Amino acid sequence: MNFGKVLTAMVTPFDRHGEIDFNKTTELIEYLLKNGTDGLVIAGTTGESPTLTADEKVSLWSHVVKTVDGRVPVIAGTGSNSTESSIKLSKRAEATGVDAIMLVAPYYNKPNQDGLYQHFKTIAGSMKLPVMIYNVPGRSVVRIQPETIMELSKIENIVSLKEATGDLEGMANIRAFTDQHFSIYSGDDHLTLPAYAVGANGIISVSSHVIGNQMQTMLSLFEEGKWKEAGDLHRRLLPVFNGMFSAPSPAPVKAALKIQGLDTGGVRLPLVPLTKDEEAVIANCLQHLT
Repeated sequence: MNFGKVLTAMVTPFDRHGEIDFNKTTELIEYLLKNGTDGLVIAGTTGESPTLTADEKVSLWSHVVKTVDGRVPVIAGTGSNSTESSIKLSKRAEATGVDAIMLVAPYYNKPNQDGLYQHFKTIAGSMKLPVMIYNVPGRSVVRIQPETIMELSKIENIVSLKEATGDLEGMANIRAFTDQHFSIYSGDDHLTLPAYAVGANGIISVSSHVIGNQMQTMLSLFEEGKWKEAGDLHRRLLPVFNGMFSAPSPAPVKAALKIQGLDTGGVRLPLVPLTKDEEAVIANCLQHLT
């Protein structure tokens, strides 16, 4: 299932009291849809899912679905390290009208490959919504091995993968041994073009908050066979890709949005705002685009 080329892992806007700012959320959605975003991932890592309550997530998904009104796919981050809790939250997401759910690899309890397979299979079997698996060992500690992903891709409603391992060889193997209808997205901004070259369908990005149009241009150049131009643009965008992860996400991208005139508020503890020096790094990498 193809959700588009450039999907944005959207930040969650907060007001000055640290509560979800729904008016600012609407403004952010409209900005993103005008600036290169083909789809939205809501309440994922970048959306500060660990510090959002289940009720907040449901309210956020409902608001986003209503605001988007079918213009682009909306994918809800409903995964956790509890299979039963993930099922309950996924069913609540399904009721809001989202187009798919994203399930992160279970973190902290460190299941083996059979446990991972059974976790995703059980959640997918509890609903009809399309399921995207999120493989991110840098955060979850466990890695879903390519062979496990290949087996999971045979389940009817497991339709997509967000692959944030940084392993292009593994990604290429998954592409080679899964049905072409099974979509693969890089979860690493700096690998957007290399991942596309080995068969990914696109990127689920943080940087697309501020350079979505440029990322679309880069992928279009590659599709047109203008590989040198695509590579040149990739190298030009690298400082932004790196800058968005120069401090714990999403503090850098929220700072970048503020510089560009869209204030989405602060971050919730245990995350903290950027220092002045860290803000200067973000400002500097954005200046290189002009």
